[in-house]
Order: sequence, then structure tokens, then C-alpha cells
Amino acid sequence: MNIVDRGHGPPLVLVPSLHGRWEYLRPAVDALAESFRVVSFALVGEPRAGLRPPRGLDDFADQIERTMDDRGIGTAVICGVSFGGLAALRFVARRPERASALILVSTPGPTWQMKPRHGLYARWPWIFAPLFIAETPWRLWPEIAAAIPNGGQRASFVWSQLRTLVQAPLSLLRMAARARLVDAADPAADCGRISVATLVVTGEPSLDQVVSAAGTAEYVRFIRGARAIRIARTGHLGSITRPREFASAVRAFALEALGAPPTRPDDLGLGHRRSRAPDGTDPHAAA
Repeated sequence: MNIVDRGHGPPLVLVPSLHGRWEYLRPAVDALAESFRVVSFALVGEPRAGLRPPRGLDDFADQIERTMDDRGIGTAVICGVSFGGLAALRFVARRPERASALILVSTPGPTWQMKPRHGLYARWPWIFAPLFIAETPWRLWPEIAAAIPNGGQRASFVWSQLRTLVQAPLSLLRMAARARLVDAADPAADCGRISVATLVVTGEPSLDQVVSAAGTAEYVRFIRGARAIRIARTGHLGSITRPREFASAVRAFALEALGAPPTRPDDLGLGHRRSRAPDGTDPHAAA
């Protein structure tokens, strides 16, 4: 498998999103590696993973375990981004003894349903690919502009992502296959089997035009003791548009979950906004 292993500290397995490549999460990997030993990989089905196409979420859960075995990791913080959150959830539901904590980042919610037009994209990607490609910048640009207000830094971010696109090409066919697995998943059933400390990370609801932030926040209702946090001025891409804010939130949560005392002000979660459940309550406080 194409495995990246960086940093020192408590092990953290970072499961990529629908695109299937860890390279697009490089800003998050770099920021997290300042506090963790970060392990990530190309998802099942990607050529560099060297594995057959996936048949379901269990294949991704198996891949997480194989990766941990390959790196000699007994237990780890399991962190999944978007689609990767569903794989992380399934793994922890199946193998709770190998997870010290679970982090779900902008993950399709436990009652998520694919929008009709996205269903068309997933069913016939070779037909609707041009429309998908055309609408993606339109959906993501407001978030990128809000997260990175400095024009020079924003241009650098966009250029780095385009460079990654050349180095780690995306396959709309493989992304569509994973999207169909999301549509067939039942994350609510896995939620009932989660027994480890869980953090749910979202961006601003108005800026996440990929997955409903309110839907993601519903995990605090389905997973006992789960808490939620919202990263301001970003949406679905918060782990890479505001990687230091993201890493700070993860670090603060993980230190508490692992029973370690805070070592610096950021470890107290300063600068992050606690998200609230749909009824207006504070799930972080309730946990």
C-alpha cells in the first residue's frame, strides 16, 4: 500500500476522503505531525493501494487494520475525513480495542441521503463528469475565500492543490463507486457500537456545500458521549484550508481522551467554536 508515516507522538490514522488519496490532505498531515505520529494511505481501489476494488465499507475498515499492522501500531486515534469518516466509524465499531479515540470530520451524517443530481453523477460518471467538474469550483470557492482571506496565500493554496492533481490524479469512476457505497451505508447502526471517546468536527454550515454540517453534527445524538466542535471561517475543507486550527482541535481532544494534561494554550481548544446540536443545545457541554 501507499502509506505515509510522519511525525512523532501518539499514533493517529488519517483516513482520506472520497478522492481516495492522502496527498490532498497534505496540509492536515503536516500540521498533525507536529503532535502525532500520522499514518495515512491511498484508499482501497486506488492503483497505488495495490488492492482490488472495494465491495463495501468493510474493505476500508480492513485496510485500516492492515495499515496499523504494517506499521506495528496496536491502538491509535482513528480520524476520518468526509467519506473517510464512514470507514473510520465502521473500523471502530468492529475493532474498538484498537482505537483510543474516534474523530469524524465533515462526515456524511447518520441519516444522510444523496441529492438526486449527485446520484446521477455517481450512477453515470462518464456522462455527467463535465457537469461535476464545472460546478466544483463554484461550490468550493466561497469557502476557500473565507478560510484564506489573503490573496497571495489563497493563490498558493489553489496552486498546491492543482499541483497535487497532477501528481495524484483523481478518478471520477472510482470516486463515483465510493459515493455509491456511501449511499448504501447505514452509519446509524455503527454508531450504537462506538464505545470510545468521539469528536465530531464541522465547518460553518453556510460554507460547507459538500456535506450538511448540521447532518454531520447529528453524530452527537447517535454516539454516546460524543462531542462536537466547529472550525470557524471554513466549511468542508477545514482540515486543509485551516490545518493549524484543525490540528489544534484534534490535539486538545486527543490529549483529553488519552489522559494527558494540556501542554500549551492551544491544547485547551482556544480559538475554536463549539458547535451546537440542531435544537440549540451545546453537545460539547452535554458530553
